[in-house]
Parts: sequence; structure tokens; C-alpha cells
Amino acid sequence: MTESPLPLAGLRVLDISSFIAAPAAAVVLGDWGADVIKIEGPDGDPNRTIMNDSANYPKGKVNYPWQMDSRNKRSIVLDLKKPEARSALDRLIAGADVLICNFPPLVREKLRLGYDAVKAVNPRLIYASLTGYGESGPDRDRPGFDATAYFARSGLLDAQRYEGGPPGVPGPAQGDRATAMALVSAILMALIHRMKTGEGSWVGTSLLGNGLWSCGVIAQAALVGAFLPHRPPPERPRSALGNIYRTADDRWLQLTIVREDKLWAPLCTALERKELIDDPRFAAVEERRNNSAALATILRDTFAKRDYAHWMKALAAHEITFGVISRPQDVPDDVQAVACGAVVETAIPDMPRTLSNPIRLGFAEQRLAHPAPALGQNTDEILREAGLSASEISTLRDSGAVR
Repeated sequence: MTESPLPLAGLRVLDISSFIAAPAAAVVLGDWGADVIKIEGPDGDPNRTIMNDSANYPKGKVNYPWQMDSRNKRSIVLDLKKPEARSALDRLIAGADVLICNFPPLVREKLRLGYDAVKAVNPRLIYASLTGYGESGPDRDRPGFDATAYFARSGLLDAQRYEGGPPGVPGPAQGDRATAMALVSAILMALIHRMKTGEGSWVGTSLLGNGLWSCGVIAQAALVGAFLPHRPPPERPRSALGNIYRTADDRWLQLTIVREDKLWAPLCTALERKELIDDPRFAAVEERRNNSAALATILRDTFAKRDYAHWMKALAAHEITFGVISRPQDVPDDVQAVACGAVVETAIPDMPRTLSNPIRLGFAEQRLAHPAPALGQNTDEILREAGLSASEISTLRDSGAVR
């Protein structure tokens, strides 16, 4: 990936957030050229150590979560519990375009970081807040993570489980990254609004709101009183043509055939089971659904006879809609992921490849990922850019307000 003119160059973003969803939104803005200043407390963002702190993170020699979620940022340490630090923050706010914050509403109010407080410093500022459960309502002050707010509260976990089984636990930060893109969209709309009116504004999103949006089919059905029982197991699916199957080399593929009238015969041909085309048990959709367990058994036994490479070619040749269920360890060798720009090279010595954000523009390429900052690495230069003198910076350091 090469450096190129970027659409958000010249935009200054203050990232006063922690963990993943809100910082990931700041990463996307930085990928497209924004100058992102990471404002951390004396102990730093917990995401710096989450790889070792969380039992659900793969362990490695590279601190990949921090590098991925803080690439291209600069770091300043401000102890916002000290009044001197707040004065320094106001200087930064006065020169910023966007402030991203994910403190719960009560914490924001305690630190005088609510929208009204920062608007008084910079009326043109775009204030972007991210919460677990929203800005109003009985749960507005509850802390929320993607596992609890995005997946659990929205119904996503329950909607995906098999009957009789427990809800599955999601992998780390899956809902966070989807939610980050909603916050990016809100910020970009606010910038357009400012271009038209000259006014700053508040924008925001929540993990719960994004989880419900992601669970839209099931959640909207519930709003009109429509429900499905929990998913039956693969051996007796609702539809054998929308099911998972294991191949001879222990790979799994997802068969997803919606247009059964069009693809039933081609599927039988691809499987070298043409006798099934006119089998009265499976002659039409209704019969296939009524006999889904029998058909699933046939398909299971058929797929188990050949490896995935064979089925990939055979199904693709007949335009059957399917997908391999990739394993995380397959990502480094996924040629398509590289070709579509999802996996890119970096300028990070110990992490030569990373994931790009999913936005693609015909007129610009994302910024090359540079190393995430050490805690407080850029404190002095950021304060100097805000107009503080060397003596003022020294005084702040002596007071413990900055580091």
C-alpha cells in the first residue's frame, strides 16, 4: 500500500476513549488521513494490555490488539482529575474538529466532558459519543461491552443457538468493530452538516442499537409478533439446502441455496447424484422441506467422500451458492483477502501485515499503517502545537497533570 492524498487530511480528532469500538472508529478516520490524538489517563488505555488480560485473546509475541486499534495515532497523557489537565485539554479541544468519547454519561458529566461543556469551548466541534445502551433510558449509565450489549441484549446470541444448547460466546470485539463503522458514518454526516451550516453537533451510537440492527431480521420479526423456535441441529435442518457439511479433509462448507427451483438440478449434477433430481421425496421445495433430515443425511454422506478442493471446483462450476467456513489460521494464506484489500502491508516492523478498514474509495487509498504510540510518546509535541510554552508544559509535568 502506498501513501496517497487522503480525503480527511487536515482533520484533527481527539480520541478520548478506551478499549475497542470508539478507538476503532478513530482508527478508520486516521486511515483516511485524520490526525488522531489519543488522550489517555496515567494508566493508559486498557486495550494496551488486553491481549494478556483477557482469556479469550490469542497470545503472541506482538501486541497486535494495540497496534491494530491505535495505528497512526499520537499519544498524550492527561490526568483529567487534575484541574490543570482540564485546562490543557480545553486548549486541544479548541483546535480540534472531532472529539470521540465513550465514557458513560455519568462519568462524562463528572469530568465536564459532556457535549454542552465542550461546545462552550469549541462550537464547531463534532462530538461523537459511544455508549453501551444509549444516551437515555433506565440503562443509560450501565457499562456495556459488545458481548453484553451488542450480542446478548440484542437477541443475537439467542437467535443463533441450536435448540437445547446454550448461547454461543462471541469472539473478542466482533460487535465493537461493526459498531465503530456506525460511529464513523455519524461523524462523516456531522462533518457534512458543518460544511453546510458552520455548526458543530453531537452524534452518537450504541452497542445495543447496532446489535439490534445486525439482528434486524429476527428483531423486526419479533416487533410484529413473528418468531421461530431455536435452530434445529444440522442433522435435521429446516432446509437441507441451507446447512453446513463436513468434507473428507475435515473442512466445513456452508450451503446457502435460496432459489431452490433454479439450483436444485445443478446441485445434484455437481454432487454427481443426478438420480436425486426426480426423487419424489425431493421433487419440489415442499417435499425437500418435509424430508429435510433424509436429504441432509444424503448430502452429509456425499460431501464427506471428497475434500474441499474438489467441492469448491464442482460447486463453483455449476454456480451453486456456498462458502468455506474458514478458520482463523486460514487468513494469512487467503489470496482473496489480499486481492480485495482486506489484508494489507504495514510499516510496523513486528507486524508486517494487518487488516484494513472495509471502506474502499476510487479516488484514494488508505494510509499505510504506522506503529501505535507508546504511552505519552507525543505529549510535548501535542501541547506545543496547542500553543503551550516550554515553561507551561514543564509546570504541567511538575503538577502530574500530564506525562
